[in-house]
Amino acid sequence: MKRNIAVIGCGYWGKNLVRNLEELGALYAVCEVNNSALRFCEQNYPAAKLYVDHSALLRDAGVEAVVIATPAVSHYGLARQALLAGRDVMVEKPIALHYREGEDLVALSKEKERILMTGHVLLYHPAIVKLKRMICDGELGKINYIYSNRLNLGKFRTEENILWSFAPHDISVILHLLDEMPSSVTASGGNYLNTDVADVTTTLLQFPSGVRSHIFVSWLHPYKEQKLVVVGDKKMVLFDDVYRDEKLFLYEHRIDWIERAPIPHKEEARAVPTEKTEPLRAECAHFIECVSTRHNPLTDGHEGLRVLKVLEASQRSLEEKGKKILFSPDKKKASYFIHESSYVDEPSEIGEGTKIWHFSHVLKNCRIGKKCVLGQNVSVGPNVVIGDSVKIQNNVSVYDGVTLEDDVFCGPSMVFTNVVNPRSHWPRKDEFRQTVVRKGASLGANAAILCGTTIGRYAFVGAGSLVTKNVPDYALVYGVPARIQGWMCHCGLKLGFSVASGEREEAECAGCGRKYIKKGQTVAQAGE
Repeated sequence: MKRNIAVIGCGYWGKNLVRNLEELGALYAVCEVNNSALRFCEQNYPAAKLYVDHSALLRDAGVEAVVIATPAVSHYGLARQALLAGRDVMVEKPIALHYREGEDLVALSKEKERILMTGHVLLYHPAIVKLKRMICDGELGKINYIYSNRLNLGKFRTEENILWSFAPHDISVILHLLDEMPSSVTASGGNYLNTDVADVTTTLLQFPSGVRSHIFVSWLHPYKEQKLVVVGDKKMVLFDDVYRDEKLFLYEHRIDWIERAPIPHKEEARAVPTEKTEPLRAECAHFIECVSTRHNPLTDGHEGLRVLKVLEASQRSLEEKGKKILFSPDKKKASYFIHESSYVDEPSEIGEGTKIWHFSHVLKNCRIGKKCVLGQNVSVGPNVVIGDSVKIQNNVSVYDGVTLEDDVFCGPSMVFTNVVNPRSHWPRKDEFRQTVVRKGASLGANAAILCGTTIGRYAFVGAGSLVTKNVPDYALVYGVPARIQGWMCHCGLKLGFSVASGEREEAECAGCGRKYIKKGQTVAQAGE
């Protein structure tokens, strides 16, 4: 459906918007004060109406929507006038220069029932669309780090510094890929051409999930570079938006741990196929569609506000010589519960639906899955990995070197160790032994698990027991030291085996009906 869209500003970037809207059959008018830009439009887009006064353009009843591509200092004022005139608005980045102004635009668009879209063009780049899908599908694993370089020689500005000119692109992409706001921002930079305008800045972002990122932007660089690297614990990806036919490259490097030392194994980069659509064309088409359907844009006013909030914090840090600016957690969006008396050190990852109760402490670099419950006075970490739906009762410490898989139950006051021969005066942190508790296992109250052991799937350790060696799947063990005393079903009831043939024994759970086969000291569900 054809829409009548006007563009205010036909300069360095605006002329690209004019071209794409014309090719999409949606260009109605252009407003520009520069005579040479007006002549360019007159020669190349003779069907478009031309204005030198934006107020006159907004009085034109034929204008349905407005795209604003003027210097950033004018974005708020022009967008506000367009919304008040009842027009849908797409405003180039940043949406405004102050967060309160951005909030005003978002509130006004809601009041007037108008579309408000922010021009964060990289979110419409086919390579970024593909990268987002790869992250959501888990192809890269857990994201650890993202860094972005946006470098060039010029174009120098005086109305805004390099942070506000270049960094909005990278901030919008990073927030989009991670789908979370940072917990802190630190920025530093240098003013070389003008004493009050930063030409080079580095911004460090730290996120509640444990991801860290940095953004390096400069217009004092000998060559153009626009690269974004995403480092996952499975794979790494490079997005290179300069000089390449292909834009996205996958690195399937792996890191092996040999004698507790990381050993990298490098692989050649593999190009990831993406569509060849021009990002700005996709962005303009999306705006036209939203104007037609009244659907909310991908880069709506709220998305613009998120970027603006990070920009303001970065600017504040820059002005205060690199001071760390903290963000208040968004309690409305919090997907887990942490009691006010408990502490979670950063970086740590807490899964959706998890609850951490009174006087507990999660140390840094821990990963706790979804729907877990940590009772009172529980200590976790550092570097501990806990799966989904794990229940840890009161007064339990899960030390470095311990891994709990999904559905594990840790009874009250049970104990893990991580060193076999501890001495107060002799540090042995490099001698931690790994303890793994497999899926569905239950550890009774006051049980003690010596380090270096593996507790099998759905095994059951009786209260007060001392486990000194590996426990098979489904085994019931208790005593000091713990010995196999029987076998347990997936549902937690004791099994009674009878000889079927030769060494093969069979059992059927009286509670849930699951069937099991036992050969020697190995038990498995029938069909496993």
